[in-house]
Amino acid sequence: MTLTECELLVFDGACGTNLQQLDIPQAAWDGCDGCNEILNLTAPEFIIDLHKSMYQAGAMVVETDTFGAGSVVLAEYGLQDKVKEINRRAVENARMAADGIAGRFVAGSIGPGTKLPSLGHIEVAELAASTREQVEALLEAGIDCLMVETCQDLLQTKTALVAVYEVLESAGLELPVLASVTIEQQGTMLVGSDIAAVLATLEPYPLFSLGLNCATGPQDMRSHIHYLSQHWPQRISCIPNQGLPEVVAGQTVYPLTPVEFAEQMYQFVTEQGVSIVGGCCGTSPAHIKALATRLAGVSPGQREVSR
Repeated sequence: MTLTECELLVFDGACGTNLQQLDIPQAAWDGCDGCNEILNLTAPEFIIDLHKSMYQAGAMVVETDTFGAGSVVLAEYGLQDKVKEINRRAVENARMAADGIAGRFVAGSIGPGTKLPSLGHIEVAELAASTREQVEALLEAGIDCLMVETCQDLLQTKTALVAVYEVLESAGLELPVLASVTIEQQGTMLVGSDIAAVLATLEPYPLFSLGLNCATGPQDMRSHIHYLSQHWPQRISCIPNQGLPEVVAGQTVYPLTPVEFAEQMYQFVTEQGVSIVGGCCGTSPAHIKALATRLAGVSPGQREVSR
C-alpha cells in the first residue's frame, strides 16, 4: 500500500526534545551545538535509533532530521556547503531505521528557518533558493513525501510551497506535499494570521494535507482543527506538542501522559475527520505507541465541508 492509499497515517514524535534526553558525546556536535542536523553525519547511530524507536512504536511515517537543513539555517553554523550531504544522509538514516519493517515511509522535513520574510529578516528570493536546494537534495535521496512544517508566516509558507512545486515540476515528479502551520496560544500564527486566512491563502495549492503542529497541545488546537474540518476539503493533519509547555524549576516540561495524548487525538480523528496524526515537542515513543494503539482499526470521521 502506498502512502496516499492509507486511510489514516500515524507520524512519529518529537526529534529535538528526544535528542536532548540522550547522552550524545560533545565531540559529535563538532562545534555546532544546537544543530541537530549535523548529527546525521557525525553521530548517525543516535538518529537511526530514534527513528527506529518511532517505527517500532507504531509510526507509519518518520520525518527526516532536516528541520533546519536549508542553507539559511546551516549558514549560522558555517555548514551552508553541506546542504546536500546532510539531507541525503538524513534520508538514508531514516531508511536504515525502517529496514525490515514493512509499510513504513519517510517524510522530508522542511522547517520555517530562523528568518521570516514578513518581518524583514530575509528576502523572498533568498528563502526560495534555500528551499529549492534542500528539496532537490531530499528528492535525490528518495523521500516519500515532503512536509513543510511549523510555518509561522504565510509569506514564508507560500515561498516554500512555490519552491517545492517548482522543483517537483522540474524533476517531473509527483509527491504528496503536506503543509502544517503553527498557531500560537493567542489564536494566530506568529505574524498574526488566523486559521481562516491560512486556509484562504493555501487553498490554491495542490496540497495532500493541511494542518497544525507545534506551539500548543491538542486542547488549544481544537477550534482551529474544527474550522479546517468544516472548510478544508483535503486531508487534515494534527501534530501537537505533548500539551502546552510549562516551566518547572527552570526546565521546560510537557504535561500530557501518553494515554491522555492518545485520547485527545482519537477525538480529533473520530469527531473532526483528521487523518494524519503524530506528535511534536515533548512526545516520546511511548506517546506514539499509545496513539497507534488507540487508533488501531479506527477510521476518520466523516466530514461535511462547506466552501
